[in-house]
Amino acid sequence: MSEGNPGKVGDPFSPQLAANHPCYNFSASCEFARIHLPVAPDCNIQCNYCNRKFDCPNENRPGVTSGILTPFEAVRRVRIVRSKLDNLSVVGIAGPGEPLANEETFETLEMVKKLHPYMLLCLATNGLLAPIYIDRLKELGLQFATVSIAAVDPSVGKKIYSWVRWNGNVFKGEFGFKVLSQNQWQAVELFVNSGMLVKINSVFIPGINDDQIPKIAKKASDLGAHTLNVMPLIPVEGSAFEGYRPPTSKEVKLVRDYCEATIPQMRHCAKCKADAVGLLGNDLPSDMF
Repeated sequence: MSEGNPGKVGDPFSPQLAANHPCYNFSASCEFARIHLPVAPDCNIQCNYCNRKFDCPNENRPGVTSGILTPFEAVRRVRIVRSKLDNLSVVGIAGPGEPLANEETFETLEMVKKLHPYMLLCLATNGLLAPIYIDRLKELGLQFATVSIAAVDPSVGKKIYSWVRWNGNVFKGEFGFKVLSQNQWQAVELFVNSGMLVKINSVFIPGINDDQIPKIAKKASDLGAHTLNVMPLIPVEGSAFEGYRPPTSKEVKLVRDYCEATIPQMRHCAKCKADAVGLLGNDLPSDMF
């Protein structure tokens, strides 16, 4: 298959790139495919809504993958998928752990950039290590960055994040959240100032962070983020929030509608697995590659 520029955009960091990224543009989600490469198993924080699984073909949610790939296996998968999908436009790394806590993330992005220079590169991160690695990510040509932020206030954040590993130490409670939050917002600012399009993912947990989502929307907008994706809590078995109720569709819509005045909303999220391939909501079966 011949290599081609799916975006046909002159400036690699032009906002026009959103036209070809299915998560940043609803129209693109009906036309362009993406591939997530599960090369990052390790994580440096513990979210109370998360329970990562590395050998799980039956669940469809973030933090889950049918298996972990090495960078070479990941690049091989990109080649195979490109041979089957002419509309593949985005190569992303979204876990199943924290991409920036795994050197394999950088190795994979470097190889993809070299072998498929016109693929759009995307990364999802909790933001903790982003200020450290921003220069490496810029050198790799990262164009899209998603930062997961679930709270602004430490009194709320401590309820959502069990612990944060930073500089070889594990921090808990409000202090742990303050370390994380400071780096998250610095990450958003650095990504934006580097010319990347930034999406914020915020898990909506009724009774916990209802009042935080509008605050996140305001701060994200002030820093120049492109989109906010309000994601309803999935009460994952084995997680600290296993017994919590998810928000209703009406509750999610109300929050999105309220925040729409502040920042554009993503309303077509498919809550993708870390190894998702294909159109949003229409993933290819893993036995195809």
